Amino acid sequence: MFDFQITSKCNNARNGIFTTPHGEIHTPVFMPVGTKATVKSLDYKDLESLNTEIILSNTYHLEMRPGSDLVKKMGGLHKWMNWNKPILTDSGGFQVFSLSKSNKITEEGVEFQSHINGDKYFFTPEYAIDVQEKLGADIIMAFDECAPAGVDETYARNAMQRTHNWLERCIKAKTRTDQALFPIIQGSYFKNLREESAKFSSQFDLPGIAIGGVSVGESFEQKFYAIDSVIPHLPEEKPRYLMGVGTPDDILNAVERGIDMFDCVLATRLARHASFWTLEGRKDITNEAYKYDDSPLETWVPHYASNEFSKSYIRHLITENEMLGIRLLTMHNIAFLFHLMEEIRYHISQGSFDGFKKDFLAKFK
Repeated sequence: MFDFQITSKCNNARNGIFTTPHGEIHTPVFMPVGTKATVKSLDYKDLESLNTEIILSNTYHLEMRPGSDLVKKMGGLHKWMNWNKPILTDSGGFQVFSLSKSNKITEEGVEFQSHINGDKYFFTPEYAIDVQEKLGADIIMAFDECAPAGVDETYARNAMQRTHNWLERCIKAKTRTDQALFPIIQGSYFKNLREESAKFSSQFDLPGIAIGGVSVGESFEQKFYAIDSVIPHLPEEKPRYLMGVGTPDDILNAVERGIDMFDCVLATRLARHASFWTLEGRKDITNEAYKYDDSPLETWVPHYASNEFSKSYIRHLITENEMLGIRLLTMHNIAFLFHLMEEIRYHISQGSFDGFKKDFLAKFK
């Protein structure tokens, strides 16, 4: 039911096809984040116009409201959202540790308060799997403890060990055969812990593997030090998912190392804050210079939101708080990353990825 085939390589960068019950995913791939079962401001036809192959939803937020029981009663996420392509749900672990007003971590699980109303919950690995099985995504994640940036090695080791123990419990708790469970590598920025976690997570015969605990406030150097520590210990024949990473420069540097899957809220969040990507880097549409600019956002991107509306018009929409402005910037930012992924896959297939990466980053700021 789940199959990953590497179709071409350029040094460590690789193209692949990951087959799921709801369709094929061409890697390297960027996954737009639909935290609460919606990619903000877009519907499924918008996503189809962007050639979206997979989206991500969040276990924590959906369990807080409206609840996984309701989603299951409505036929699962695919039917409820009217989205017939692959979906990935995260375990909720990151939100449990980062959004809760207070939490108490034990070997059994995590007690925390809802960020919505303060109600108490107790998440265990078994509970996280049960929620994800009710949601019905194609790819589900093991419950993990994501250590924040700056912790000492003792803290990081304890969090990693709990993550390992919880992974084994997740594997035992999983009952659905039509969902792919990915383990999550932790260990903060300590090389020995990252290597240990990669080896432990790779020993299980699971369809893919994820690298967690990055983009949590650490420096660029620490981030890629952590990634470089695990790459030699990952199975070649499984897709590799780098969680929470989605800027153009990070994607290029990670693809160079052999990473296949990415997600990040930044593309949609930037749009809601009036920012957009161009080949020259991130821009702010409210800049006075765009008031009389009749050029499109970025002609390099083959999508109507990117090249059929002027910066002047979109600036007007944003300054007047018109919803269309956010929709167009959202589609453009996603389309920008999607086209970047298309270019990456093309240059990997042609053996020219290294030159493409160098040229792109020379212009992108």
